[in-house]
Amino acid sequence: MANRHPGASPTLEANGFSVSVRAPMNAETSDLPEAVIRTSPEDFVVEELPAYAASGKGEHLFVTFRKRGLTTPDAVRALGRALGVDPRFAGWAGMKDRHAVTTQTVSFSLPMARDAEAAAAKISIPGLEVIEAKRHDNKLKPGHLIGNRFSLILRGIPADRVAAAIAVLEEAGRVGVPNAFGPQRFGRDGENPERALAWLAGKERGPRDKRDQRMLFSALQSLLFNEVLEKRIASNTWASVLAGDVAKKHDSGGLFDVPLEGAELDDARARAVGGGITATGPMYGAKMRWPQGEPLAIERAVLDASAIDDALLEARKALGEGTRRALRLEVKEMSATPEIVGDHGTKAAGSVGSPPGIVVRFVLPKGGYATTVLGRAFRLRDAAQERPSDAEPEAEEEPA
Repeated sequence: MANRHPGASPTLEANGFSVSVRAPMNAETSDLPEAVIRTSPEDFVVEELPAYAASGKGEHLFVTFRKRGLTTPDAVRALGRALGVDPRFAGWAGMKDRHAVTTQTVSFSLPMARDAEAAAAKISIPGLEVIEAKRHDNKLKPGHLIGNRFSLILRGIPADRVAAAIAVLEEAGRVGVPNAFGPQRFGRDGENPERALAWLAGKERGPRDKRDQRMLFSALQSLLFNEVLEKRIASNTWASVLAGDVAKKHDSGGLFDVPLEGAELDDARARAVGGGITATGPMYGAKMRWPQGEPLAIERAVLDASAIDDALLEARKALGEGTRRALRLEVKEMSATPEIVGDHGTKAAGSVGSPPGIVVRFVLPKGGYATTVLGRAFRLRDAAQERPSDAEPEAEEEPA
């Protein structure tokens, strides 16, 4: 794989398929001001929004915790040891970043004979604070969440560009942004899609762990989704619907086929403009729902240009049966304001000792990336990636 130098977009090549592993961006990206994220973990705060509350009974213990300086797997292993249970059977809705202050929930199988509250009270892990421990009937699974709430501070922005950047973020809160997978989806140096292709083609031995296998396959699915999204951005149709699209209803999450013609097509286009629905793109798999018309041609062209075909998708459906992902990402509760500096140089928000920045808060549905939203207004520089001991990508978010 080429382009391994810092800051480059890695390139994946296999069987004639070559594509840059990056998130779709604005055509004007080079003209955007630079902003630094994650100067400290406190500058990147994420709160998982659960899909349901624990019931208080059952054989699984839901542990909600706040962590700093730990990956989700690190936290799960430490919690498992503290509880005296096997962490390999733990469940969680999504991965959360190490270089941040994040709140999430994981589940562990805990025998009913054990006192859950007493076991949780004994947990003492550096960098981790248990907020709540409560029993529930079922294991927590990937995607069992509504979304994530972000509270971020961006630094190093030229003073004369702040007002314009805030305006772009506010616009994103009104109309949404292209729902690209961020670089963190693709692993260190963006190599996971290439590893997936080499494994699926029989050129390399794949991972034994089923979770790791699904992670590689999902990275490849995500890369191909980004390619389709790039084409819809280029034709300025990412926020609208085309005849034949499979569209998603934002109120219910249901999917429906956009008609190829007639009054119902006009109605769907109007609903897309109003933000009620959005077109979806492919997370390729054997059971994925295909569109019709022009969207079908676009999605088929991307798949045909890759090293993947229908037979391989069928053979590997245990890794991912395929689904649809919205092309437009809803951004809710958006606010962007200059950071307030209080008396004696202390900050009303953010980390002490860092220069003032912009405080940005918003909520994204599951599968959405904060960096995708911020990338509409800034060229992002990740301070966490520049610390030699911390040079690793942000953890993957939950599956779409």
